[in-house]
Amino acid sequence: MQQPLTAPPIPERIRSLAAVAVPGHVSVAGSESPAATARGGVDAKGRPILLVRPGEPLHAAAGETVVTVDLTATRSLGAVEQPRGLLKVQGWAEEVPAADARVAAIAIAERCPDEGLFEALERRGEPGAPRLLRVDVGQVIYLAGGESGVLDAGDYLDASPDPFVEAAENMIRHVNAAHRDQVRTVAASVMGEPAPEAWLWELDRFGATLRAGLERPTLIRLPWPRPTATCQALEHALRCLLCD
Repeated sequence: MQQPLTAPPIPERIRSLAAVAVPGHVSVAGSESPAATARGGVDAKGRPILLVRPGEPLHAAAGETVVTVDLTATRSLGAVEQPRGLLKVQGWAEEVPAADARVAAIAIAERCPDEGLFEALERRGEPGAPRLLRVDVGQVIYLAGGESGVLDAGDYLDASPDPFVEAAENMIRHVNAAHRDQVRTVAASVMGEPAPEAWLWELDRFGATLRAGLERPTLIRLPWPRPTATCQALEHALRCLLCD
């Protein structure tokens, strides 16, 4: 008998992290220059998109340039930003097609607002204008929650993020801001000891993960009886977890 899933499949989990991640650095294969700070976002297919200014190494790149883009997903625990996952997306950077440029600019603005986005759209193709580049994914190296591995392009691009990822992020922010006492109670019940530094860490259609402790945290996975099929069902499952 097949056991029910208690957590998302790895490709889905990595795509969910990518959906809320922000590019941190980009490096060019074969270049002696150190990795440069990246400005950008991730499109609906999980591909990094970058805003590149004149003078930056990628601005003058022609055709498909082999790059590695670091994507970082974090969680705010009070006043501290804690890393949830690091993704190294390796692939080929190329100009965003004109038909996709406006959508790409919006995706970047959601994660990294920048006035250069307007200039990249209005002055597209001019020598001194910022450029919008998109990374054609070759593979993704991931480190998340103590797990690490490599996804090839097919597994990564064929997967989809958790269908409720944006709503789940809003729920997590609300719970951690307004219902920490309930989270502490649940964590203490599971661990059998007080858990003053307990937070809601992850939330998806398969369950919730609590994080207890800051220096050497313990991750507590609490699966739902069955995967939630709607956003309302996810909210109900979370409410039941915190109110039991």
